[in-house]
Amino acid sequence: MRRYLAFLWDCFRLSFVGDWRYHLWMTLLTLVALGGLHAYSHQLVHGLVTTGMTDQVSWGLYIANFTYLVGLAAAAAMLVIPVYIYRNLHLHDVVIFGELLAVSVIFMCLMFVMADLGRPDRFMHLIWRFNFPISMLTWDVIALNGYLLLNLHICGYLIYCAYCGRKPSKAFYIPFVFIAIVWAISIHTVTAFLYVGLGGRPFWNSAIIAPRFLASAFAAGPAFIILTLQMVRHFTRHRVSDDALLTLRRIMQVAMIINVFLLACEVFTEFYADTRHIASAQYLYLGLHGKNALLPWIYSAIGMSLAATALLVLPASRGLKTLNVACVLAIVGIWIEKGMGLIVPAFVPTPLGEIVEYFPTAHEIMVCLGIWAAGLLIYTILVRVSVPVLAGQITYARRWDAPGVGAEPPKTLV
Repeated sequence: MRRYLAFLWDCFRLSFVGDWRYHLWMTLLTLVALGGLHAYSHQLVHGLVTTGMTDQVSWGLYIANFTYLVGLAAAAAMLVIPVYIYRNLHLHDVVIFGELLAVSVIFMCLMFVMADLGRPDRFMHLIWRFNFPISMLTWDVIALNGYLLLNLHICGYLIYCAYCGRKPSKAFYIPFVFIAIVWAISIHTVTAFLYVGLGGRPFWNSAIIAPRFLASAFAAGPAFIILTLQMVRHFTRHRVSDDALLTLRRIMQVAMIINVFLLACEVFTEFYADTRHIASAQYLYLGLHGKNALLPWIYSAIGMSLAATALLVLPASRGLKTLNVACVLAIVGIWIEKGMGLIVPAFVPTPLGEIVEYFPTAHEIMVCLGIWAAGLLIYTILVRVSVPVLAGQITYARRWDAPGVGAEPPKTLV
């Protein structure tokens, strides 16, 4: 217990150590997170009337971000599968960053759900009326929290073993790794089923929603991890090879092609069949009765996704600069497609034929930025702590306050 408490204390101290760039980044994230907390406090007092959501469009920017982030969390499996199933040595040293990302992103998902509820006390309905297994929402609660616990255990155990200077026991984490792989696929599938099961929203009643979710997740997740690994390699001593980045590029390349193909299949089915339920798709892609607020969103997403796919297919994306551009385009394009391009159109028009458009308010945007800042703050701290511990620079045997070492942490760590 004494060693474990020393581990927690050293991690806490290490999270405050860095150069001016690290402190500037953390300060900016803290300020944005506090701004989001202030906006959420205003929403808590006055209710969801401060947002752009209405009785007609009851899910907006909060659930759009939630849907995207669930996929980002599931993408950790794209690092785990090559390492533990196919024995890919290039990704062995960086798999921990995918699992740390999953932990941070699940916390963000839970914060977005809390913001969308309006009143946090409504969480009690999930506890006292846990309608399992009939309700898909209860399945989603189990999937998200279970995945969070799995990744917390895996990351915490590996980092703690590195801190103690001992080899991890495979019996304590390998079984949980394989469970997490299946769980990663399930969290996004269950989220997709949550939408598909709503019969009153024909825009979501499609069998390929779940495959679309997984394809987009397995593209955006590796893209985010590629950018993260380059930051880690640039600002720390952690070794990240180009082979690891190019392996993730190949995964992202296949996933983007499948994602674009499934989107094209969905568009063809909607417009070629020309059924009575085409109204939401018309509103999204063509506008409906002069209402076209989502046209800039969806065509920007399609353009970015096509550009990212084209760059990934070209040999030029083996260069890191081109690869970084493709990653940014994929991240933003998929965020729009799975967010504003998927959630909002299902509510327009309503089952009664009303066309009420949705426009996020400044409070809504500020809350979203605050949650993103809080998530990036958590991820930065986790990466900041794990890199020197896994590299053997910070161990229990070499504690900062050990005799002859001194009370201050080493300044060479960034």
